[in-house]
Amino acid sequence: MHLHRYERIWLVIGSATLLAFLAVLAVQTFALGLAPPSDLGQACLTSPDELAPPYNQPGLYPVGENEYDLVMVSYAFGFDPGTVEVPAGAKINIKATSKDVVHGLQIPGTNANMMLMPGHANVVSTTFDKPGEYLILCNEYCGIGHQAMMAKIIVK
Repeated sequence: MHLHRYERIWLVIGSATLLAFLAVLAVQTFALGLAPPSDLGQACLTSPDELAPPYNQPGLYPVGENEYDLVMVSYAFGFDPGTVEVPAGAKINIKATSKDVVHGLQIPGTNANMMLMPGHANVVSTTFDKPGEYLILCNEYCGIGHQAMMAKIIVK
């Protein structure tokens, strides 16, 4: 088979580009440890109907000086707990999951925004500097009562 000179040049350029891309990908993955995020090992169900700790007891728990874990569970058109009081300036680690379908958890005006999938845990940390009431909204359509799905964080 005879290849024209220009075909050979473009074949070499294309192959070199592909090899360079694969080399960069391999270095980033194996040498630098830069891999896509994974939720492996974050399953939070002990059975189809039973949540594993800490999701079996939702609430606010102190974990350090001025740091709290807020464990939340979403279900059809609600969050558990529905209302939480936290001190101003405290770091809040929101650990959340879903019991039934895909839900969202968003607190407007903060960096808290995550998707909650059944059987998987998700964590985001935020700090509420200003006292007031913050609304927790579901931002993933989850059914006919989606518009009423909300909870509240009261910062004192």
